[in-house]
Amino acid sequence: MTNLLPFFQYGGTRNIGSKPIPVDAEHFGELRRSDDCLGDGDALRERLEADGYLYLPGALPREPVLAARRECVTRLAKEGALAPDTDPMEARAAIGKNRYFSESIAEDNEPLFEVVYGKAMLDIFRQLFDTKVRHFDYTWLRAVSPGNGTTPHCDSVYMNRGTDALVTAWTPLGDIPVSEGGLVMLEGSHRERERKLAEYLRQDVDTFCENGPNADKIRGGKMGWEHYDGSFAEWNGTFCNDAAKAQQLLGGRWLTSPEFRMGDVLLFGMATLHGSLDNTGDRIRLSSDTRYQPANVPVDERWVRGANGERPVGHGLAGKRGKIC
Repeated sequence: MTNLLPFFQYGGTRNIGSKPIPVDAEHFGELRRSDDCLGDGDALRERLEADGYLYLPGALPREPVLAARRECVTRLAKEGALAPDTDPMEARAAIGKNRYFSESIAEDNEPLFEVVYGKAMLDIFRQLFDTKVRHFDYTWLRAVSPGNGTTPHCDSVYMNRGTDALVTAWTPLGDIPVSEGGLVMLEGSHRERERKLAEYLRQDVDTFCENGPNADKIRGGKMGWEHYDGSFAEWNGTFCNDAAKAQQLLGGRWLTSPEFRMGDVLLFGMATLHGSLDNTGDRIRLSSDTRYQPANVPVDERWVRGANGERPVGHGLAGKRGKIC
């Protein structure tokens, strides 16, 4: 068992996606570092299978990440998301401006692309996959305002039309103390992919029931999500809105780091349950999550450019699939 985070030794609770979780040795712990495995593909694969994630502090050069942060905060400042008369690099949040997902900040952002699709990142995945690497063309950029966090989910339900060899890289675009929230992994959750998580992992948030009560709204673009069995609308892929209940069901501790730093990267598979602590600071928390896979296996068409260079359709209408339920 890893040492309990010093931050959590006082007890109490912290929020994951706005729901409290007890903060003690039974419920929380530190991510295991795997930077000692870098350069050894077999070791990386064995550790990923064992832990469901690879925490790689300092695996990326810090200066390019700093440049990416500078470009992102410059764009945020132009959009009015940052507090006036403050250093943009501090990313102090403007009062009354609530943000979480910032697609526009990632568009044509070359400094960001140099970090997430550059040589240092791709070298890690070449080691991991032991073959040529393909990444999605869609880049997720998170600019998380104070008060926000992420509920527990697995990535599979958003991108499972290609290969299950897909791996996510979460990259902090700034030094992120625990107070500002950071990614949390549910220890051992990936081992439940054939059992307690099996039904959930078979779902696709963009597949809807053509004979369900919300089918016309979905086809008309008036509703973006529907639970796979039509039992309720507006399902956004969350496994459970309550991190404590998810923990009770699957076991394990919620694992994080005392401070994620620029240059760190956290990789995890499609069946690892994760979320984020709520941001209780006064700054916007910046990070990206990007996806990679072996180049010779099928890819989810929602997240790559079209034959003529069209932008990925993502969760738009073109990505919806109907089925008879």
